[in-house]
Amino acid sequence: MYLNSSLIGNPYPMTYRAISEILEQHDADFAAAEAHGVATGMLCVEIKADVENWLRELFADGQQLADDDKNLLCGIFEQTRTLLENQNDEFAFDLLLPDEDEALAEQVEALRCWCQGFLFGVGYAQTDADWPGDTAEVMRDMIELTKIDSELGEGDDENALIEIREYVRAAVFTVRDQFAEQNPLQPH
Repeated sequence: MYLNSSLIGNPYPMTYRAISEILEQHDADFAAAEAHGVATGMLCVEIKADVENWLRELFADGQQLADDDKNLLCGIFEQTRTLLENQNDEFAFDLLLPDEDEALAEQVEALRCWCQGFLFGVGYAQTDADWPGDTAEVMRDMIELTKIDSELGEGDDENALIEIREYVRAAVFTVRDQFAEQNPLQPH
């Protein structure tokens, strides 16, 4: 997972693998990166988004979660909310992705899924096509990123992945800020 933990401590105390295991164990409709993308998209549109709505999307079949698993998932949602609300430290937020030591193809696939989840989350919370400000351009970019090829080589492709990830992080705050301007009650 990519988290800027040196700035404020580890903002997500659980790892990408731990979240993946919970989601797989309970037959979630999303993998870890995609689930985090959904949460982030929902929260960018409406910072007061309900964690229960997110869980219903993850487990569309109404799967009952063990309290510990539910608490961990709710924790990552609420921590994401906190990091998105923290307008003074945008670098504290990051995408929930595999560690850098994982295969590049796995990292790229997770980034692709994260973008797909983000689009779903924004669409879930914003049902009309009236995108504020630069949001429409960001959505087009995210759509293009869902088409990224996970069969990349090493070297320059690792640097490209870092640059894309940084773009996505910045794009998240662009979307958040645009919706916050549209809804003055939402912090930005």
